[in-house]
Parts: sequence; structure tokens; C-alpha cells
Amino acid sequence: MSVVNASSAVGFAPEEMDFDLSTRQARLKWVVIVNAALPPGRAANAAICAAAPTVAAVPGLLGCEVADAEGAVHPGLPWAGCSVLAADSATLRAVRAKAASRDDTFVADVPAAAQSTRVYSDFVATVGKTQPEDMDYCAVSIVGPRNRVDKIVGKLPLMS
Repeated sequence: MSVVNASSAVGFAPEEMDFDLSTRQARLKWVVIVNAALPPGRAANAAICAAAPTVAAVPGLLGCEVADAEGAVHPGLPWAGCSVLAADSATLRAVRAKAASRDDTFVADVPAAAQSTRVYSDFVATVGKTQPEDMDYCAVSIVGPRNRVDKIVGKLPLMS
């Protein structure tokens, strides 16, 4: 997985985390776009693998822990939401490039090599030999200003 704009200040400050807001009112939008050609299991894997570095790198995406009526604690979930969309391979590459060109967006991607290698050093070597224009992606995760992300993803459909 690669991360773009990791050092940028994309994220929610603690005072912005308002759990009474609708997900559509949050300043930032989070989307994960999955390659529509992937079978369900590989699509789920790609979405999860794109989300993991996003949660680790973007502050404030997760809400607080929640206790149920018997006191069992459940981990916080994305309070501002996360839409999982689908796109063909060419569109996925174009969306990633647009998002990566912006300083105000965070991008994490899952190159196809992630699902064709079993050893991480093999993944690193494979990606290292691949020209950017030849890179195929299984999924791309984007966080950024709501209007910017909407323009980048256009009218991509929800993954079904």
C-alpha cells in the first residue's frame, strides 16, 4: 500500500469532532473506491487494506468508544462516514491521480501487486519496478474537503 500526502494536515481537530452532526455536515469526506472488476472477497480485502493506513494517518476519523446497555465496549467507528464506491480500472487510476495532485487530500492506495504477492518484500519489489502509468489499483482511499472529494469522484456509484 502506498500513502500520498501523508505529511499534510488532513484530518479533524478534536474540537471539530461533533458527533451530533450528520455525516453530510462534516468538513471532510472519506471515500474508498474499489475496482469494480474484483470479485467480492478481493474487493472487501482491498477496501479494508485501503482503510487501514487511512485511519492510522488521518486524525479524528474515528468516533469514541461506545458502551452497550450491559457495559460491553465497542470500538469507535467513522463518525463522519465512509462511502465505498466502485470504478473501472482506468477511472480508479484517474481518480487517484487527481486526488494525489492536491495538498488538501490524503490518499492511500492498494496496488494490484498487494493481492498477487504473499511476502511483503515481494510486494515492495514489484511496486518498485512498476511505472506509475502501468500501476493497476484494487482500491484507493481519499479524505479531503467535502466539495473537493465530490469533484474528484464525480458520480461514481456505491459498490454493490
